[in-house]
Amino acid sequence: MRGPVLRDERAADRSAIGHVIEAAFAGHPHSNGSEARIVEDLRAAGALAVSLVAVEDGEIVGHVAFSAVQIGAESPGWFALGPLAVVPERQGEGIGIALVKAGLARLVVSGARGCALVGDPGYYTRFGFAHDPGVTCKGIPPEFVLIRAFERSAPAGAIRHHPAFGLEP
Repeated sequence: MRGPVLRDERAADRSAIGHVIEAAFAGHPHSNGSEARIVEDLRAAGALAVSLVAVEDGEIVGHVAFSAVQIGAESPGWFALGPLAVVPERQGEGIGIALVKAGLARLVVSGARGCALVGDPGYYTRFGFAHDPGVTCKGIPPEFVLIRAFERSAPAGAIRHHPAFGLEP
């Protein structure tokens, strides 16, 4: 079995992406149900730097989004990973791993300096993400704030996501 094909999202994918995200986060203890709206708002604002889908037999089974963030006073070239979503019946098959790896590779090729996320360290450390005590995100326990620098050094300070995330005061 080859697995899903990864590709950039297309306009015709938008509804299916929303359904995948909603299904993936339904009942998740750390979800407030806003993930699909976040992607819609990022898209509407032209703020999706990378938006990849996993397609199998004509159906979208996974999605990952990346958008620009600022860390501290000045940090051009940094991006946020998220949300990452795989339909529940396909979770644990490596689709999310493939989406994250492809998205990170795309960022590296584009000249990005690094990537930040709020998520489970047990999952994201496999991609080189780690907690940096110099990087914070308002209202998020520090152990869930992870970064991966593509260069030698990382900025310090608070992560400021796009307003679509609803994390800013």
